[in-house]
Amino acid sequence: MAYHLEAHPQVKAVINFVPVLLDQLEDFIEQFSTGQIRCPLLRLLATPELEHITIQDRLYLFDSCFLSNHETMLHPYPAYNRLHELYNIFRQRGENELTYFSGQYLSDLLVWYHLAWMGESVRRNNEFVMKLMAQCEGYTYTDRLQLFNLIGELIRQLIPRYRKLAESGQIELSTTPHYHPLAPLLIDFSSARDSQPSVTLPAHQCYPGGRGRIAFHLSSAIACHEQRFNEKPTGFWPAEGAVSTSLLKILAEQNGRWTASGEGVLVNSLRASQPETPLPDRNQYLYRPYRITGEAEQMTCFFRDDHLSDLIGFEYAKWFGRDAAENFVQELERIYHHTPATENPIVSIILDGENAWESYPYNGFYFLDDLYSLIESNAFIRTTTYRNYLSETKVSNNIDTLPTLAAGSWVYGTFSTWIGDKEKNRAWDMLCAAKHSFDLVMQSDRLTDEEKVLANRQLASCESSDWFWWFGDYNPAHSVASFDQLFRKNLMNLYHLLKLPIPSTVYESISKGSEQTEASGTMQRSS
Repeated sequence: MAYHLEAHPQVKAVINFVPVLLDQLEDFIEQFSTGQIRCPLLRLLATPELEHITIQDRLYLFDSCFLSNHETMLHPYPAYNRLHELYNIFRQRGENELTYFSGQYLSDLLVWYHLAWMGESVRRNNEFVMKLMAQCEGYTYTDRLQLFNLIGELIRQLIPRYRKLAESGQIELSTTPHYHPLAPLLIDFSSARDSQPSVTLPAHQCYPGGRGRIAFHLSSAIACHEQRFNEKPTGFWPAEGAVSTSLLKILAEQNGRWTASGEGVLVNSLRASQPETPLPDRNQYLYRPYRITGEAEQMTCFFRDDHLSDLIGFEYAKWFGRDAAENFVQELERIYHHTPATENPIVSIILDGENAWESYPYNGFYFLDDLYSLIESNAFIRTTTYRNYLSETKVSNNIDTLPTLAAGSWVYGTFSTWIGDKEKNRAWDMLCAAKHSFDLVMQSDRLTDEEKVLANRQLASCESSDWFWWFGDYNPAHSVASFDQLFRKNLMNLYHLLKLPIPSTVYESISKGSEQTEASGTMQRSS
């Protein structure tokens, strides 16, 4: 993404960095600097004698190195595809057969795994990477070590590249509450009933002290953002675009100027505000910002065009890049010609979490290059950032007032992906019980100040929205099992840091997922 923006300096965009992602990037930088590599795939890439690695490492390699979109990331590379075919032959004979794979096979597998996940701009412009891809097989330890060092350098450059783009004014950088909590639910479980009145809620009526927890996640995010990018963010993409009036008040208290969510949230809000009035054509309400009546009036809300966003996230990967880019521009021109002449329409295209480019040929390279080129030369379209848009004096007349904000997210306009299911609710109840214990210990003198900091950080990890996303039988069993185990391990770590016994329920699996579901579960359409 940085490469395409650098190549098209007239294109502006908003880029959102969740602080916990920035934490992880800096953690990787430290790993490369110290040589203490904890990531198994990177550690093995830099391991001299792969013949002698443990059976656990071998199984981890086989379990990890073929987890990708095979249509775009494996089949186009005959050498990588052959490695997969050999693996399938031996896997059918049993786990013990996997010990017979040579060190050379493992070496080639590790190199191809990292090449497949490499940015297309690197594959096209780095001579060493081009050499490896042309070589196809027989990679040496020297090859692997050089690739390892290149990955470290790419990671080190990443944050500075985006900081430079922001300093030039080409992009605006926004943030999310630090550990990606589903903020409206932490504040009030009953907010889920704004969009689903009959939803079944957890046994606990509310998450204890949820408002204070969101304030913590948010203030921590702002501090981390300022540390990395030398300025405080003016806008927030809340985790999953999940908004509520209570959350907007907290954002306003932190001097936020804008936030954004999905089109479904706007539709639900308009219906709640005027229940007797049918909705007009979406051209008459979608392409403008809103302010919510009440204490958070300083916050401006933008709502994404779900149709156009989903075209990029789910449909255009099946098209030729140029055709997709031209179709997208035609859609924007149609919007321009169908909105009232007195308005200054703003179309929000937002992708959240969808690793769309994994599904595109060449990592979306041609689509993005063509799209940015067409937009740069178009007479009716100009890109902007929310901060710049709000700074224009002519925009003030284009902001509507929304009497009621119906709480919801970018997925379906509801919170059904995170609450309401029996397994999701059970996870919430386990987290609520842990938070009760946390509060009791924090009020005592059981822990030192340093131990309290560690426990607070561990609780924040447990509050992440993604745990609840994965529970349910619509996700694949393999992925659900991993997230189930990790969530409960995080709760165990929290009880350990609180110096409390671990409840027996935490040892019991929450969700099993579905053996029939093959999709990764990480991408969902908005409606």
